[in-house]
Order: sequence, then C-alpha cells, then structure tokens
Amino acid sequence: MTIRVLIADDQGMVRAGFAALLDAQEGITVVAQASDGLEAVALAARLEPDVVLMDVRMPQLDGIGATRRILGPDFPAARVPRILMLTTFDIDDYVYDALQAGASGFLLKDALTEDLVRAVRVIAAGDALLAPSVTRRMIEHFSSRRPRAAASLRTALTNLTEREREVLTLIGRGCSNAEIAAELFIAEQTVKTHVGKVFSKLSLRDRVHAVIFAYDAGLVEPAL
Repeated sequence: MTIRVLIADDQGMVRAGFAALLDAQEGITVVAQASDGLEAVALAARLEPDVVLMDVRMPQLDGIGATRRILGPDFPAARVPRILMLTTFDIDDYVYDALQAGASGFLLKDALTEDLVRAVRVIAAGDALLAPSVTRRMIEHFSSRRPRAAASLRTALTNLTEREREVLTLIGRGCSNAEIAAELFIAEQTVKTHVGKVFSKLSLRDRVHAVIFAYDAGLVEPAL
C-alpha cells in the first residue's frame, strides 16, 4: 500500500526538498504541499493523507493549531492522518505541546534521508517515533515544568491493574516491550497484551503519548 504524505512548511525550498526525497522512495507519494497551517488543515480534510509532515512554526495557523484541528472531533474527514512534527531544534517548547495535541512524534529538519523515510513509514504503520536520545529528553525537560498529576490523571490510573500500571511506568522510562518482559519476568506477547489494554483504558494514541501520560501522572520523575 502506498503511503500518502502531505508536507506543510512555510519554506518553499524545504517543502520541495522533502517532497523530492520522499517521492523517490518506493511505496511513498507526496499528494500535496501546504505553506501554512490553514492550508494544511484544508488539504488534509480534502485529500485524507496517511501522514502529515507538519512544521511547528508557520503563518496563519502554526503547526500545533493545525494538529489540534486535524486531530480534533470536528475534523471533516472519514480518515484522520497521523502527524509527524518538523522542528529546527531538538528542545522546543512547541513540540511538547504538539505531542499533547496528538502528534505521533517529531523529526529534526536536518535529519538524514534514511531517518526521514523511516519516520514516515513508522508513523504510517501506526507506531510512534520515540527516539530516546532526543524525544525522551525533551519530554523529561518539559514534564519537569508542568503541574504534576492532575486529579483526572490520578482517576484514570485507578482503571489500571497493578500489572498494567507497572507496564505503563516502564514505557514511561523508555523501555521496549522486550525490556519490559525481561524486567517483569513475563512473555513479550503478554507485555503486548498489557500495552494494548493500557492504551485502550487511557485512550492513548501510541507510545509517545503513553510516555507523556506517565510523566504527567507522576509515575516517572524527570531525570534532570
């Protein structure tokens, strides 16, 4: 199946560069390019791409606002794309907010071609782009500055079993399913089952948002 990509960036050369790189890959096609957030929302609604490469800073409507609209309940499309944020800096206030808005990960604009292609494929497959060297550090950095464990989060945690809570805590620490299985002395398939239940009970989109939830709920403390 071909992965259909929408590129949203206010810099024409950046859009053209990403489009050329992605169109050259087997199984990926760029269906449109947007120069601002409003155009990105309109094109996403009309074309229903699988993945949107979304720049954080854009005129008219920035990438965070556009992400909220695309992933919001009033988005007028049968199929909602997954959002991959683009940023110039590896620590960026806006990126954390974008992840909370529902984006499935982020990528630096100077990433290597193979990293860009892999990111698009990972996001399109329904996973999240969680690079421990960058994304986890960013989440720790901004979680340390956010209010801890709102009442709604504590209430949501009560829906989890003790084992599911342990699994969520280990996800928050950046552990893979294999590492969680080893830590808890259970089968990896059992871990996958627990992860699925955690996502379902907490209405989490993917692993990135599970990490954010674990930090915001106070299950994991920022290592700063």
